[in-house]
Amino acid sequence: MTRGAQRGLKSGVWVLALLPLTFLCFWAWRGELTANPISFITNWLGDWAFRILLASLALTPLRLVSGVAWQMPLRRLLGLFAFFYVALHFSVWLALDHFFDWRQMGADIAKRPYITMGMGALLCLIPLAATSTARMVKRLGAPTWRRLHRLAYVAGILASLHFLWLAKVGRTDQYIYAAVLALLLGIRLWHAARRRVRSWGARAGEIA
Repeated sequence: MTRGAQRGLKSGVWVLALLPLTFLCFWAWRGELTANPISFITNWLGDWAFRILLASLALTPLRLVSGVAWQMPLRRLLGLFAFFYVALHFSVWLALDHFFDWRQMGADIAKRPYITMGMGALLCLIPLAATSTARMVKRLGAPTWRRLHRLAYVAGILASLHFLWLAKVGRTDQYIYAAVLALLLGIRLWHAARRRVRSWGARAGEIA
């Protein structure tokens, strides 16, 4: 893929990824954030954080299944946007929902499992965002960097549990997201197992 095409794809990701925030700002300006604006903003940002995270996690399984790799340069950008929306989601909960009441926040994290899972997902994404630059890849070394960035799947699992336990009765999209994540994890595990079997077969052939 040419550099021009890559720039075009990344520009498209910027536009699409910022649309949810643009709509939210527009609705706020129009005063159309429902009767419970804090809850609406928190849920909207959280939903889109999870969707973008799933999109970033889907790129490698897509390459493993199809052999197509043009989407791989978008992985880091999507991951950063996922962290951006998670940070906004957390900031609303911190500033608007709890008004920086650290004691109450600590109690909620300890007593409410869905908040514990959400906080865990945020903590997993922080080192990934901090090491997202090419300079950090070089400093850590590619193998170490790849192992560290497997935390993205841990963050996905924690986010899925957060969503499942938080979702109100009558919602079904949380199960769809969990199923998508399970599929992506299954593809990665299947590929790793197949590679391990091939490695064992090659070693057995050398010994024979």
